[in-house]
Amino acid sequence: MATNEVPVITIDGPGGSGKGTLSRLLAKRLGWHWLDSGAIYRLTALAALRHGVDIDDVPALVEQARHLNVRFGESDDGEASIYLDGEEVSAELRTEQSGEAASKIAACPEVREALLQRQRDFRQPPGLVADGRDMGTVVFPDARLKLFLTASIEERAQRRYKQLKAQGFDISIDALFREISARDDRDMNRPVSPLRPADDAVVIDCSEMSIDEMLETALKLAEEKGLVA
Repeated sequence: MATNEVPVITIDGPGGSGKGTLSRLLAKRLGWHWLDSGAIYRLTALAALRHGVDIDDVPALVEQARHLNVRFGESDDGEASIYLDGEEVSAELRTEQSGEAASKIAACPEVREALLQRQRDFRQPPGLVADGRDMGTVVFPDARLKLFLTASIEERAQRRYKQLKAQGFDISIDALFREISARDDRDMNRPVSPLRPADDAVVIDCSEMSIDEMLETALKLAEEKGLVA
């Protein structure tokens, strides 16, 4: 099968909308590969931090992006496992500091260009579920199914708060609300690849939906597209 014939499902949306969890569960259910593009940017930021690269040093960030050694997996308890240079770094990537840095470098056109092919390389048989902010609009515009998740800022802040507290992080819900609001504004108004639904995306408001309901909805839409065996 030629790479451009490999089916892709994209799941875009703002932070805390549930796209990461949904994409991982959907990929597992379908037996497909999974790409967490947000983690790619967080990994670039983490790699830069570990190598003493300033977040405003664009040429050095581009170099980090081009040589990113990343692998996605799953732990024994079914949680996502993300590896940088062979080291499991999932917990580090989930901090708001990491997300803030990733959002800043994601607004840099040169870094986005350097990571574009790196993301497209994840498109391998039998299929790929890719989540992020521009998967359906820029990275995989020919995806067979495009979903765009939305949820209120209040709900997204609560979800992130519970996730971080469960991981042992001490974080203020008010601080989370402010950070998510600022990131939404930056992501939606950046000049390159702004956060928006693709013209052919199915928009789903999941503010009141459980993850099981979200997965059921996604599977039904995938089945309608002939993507479920």
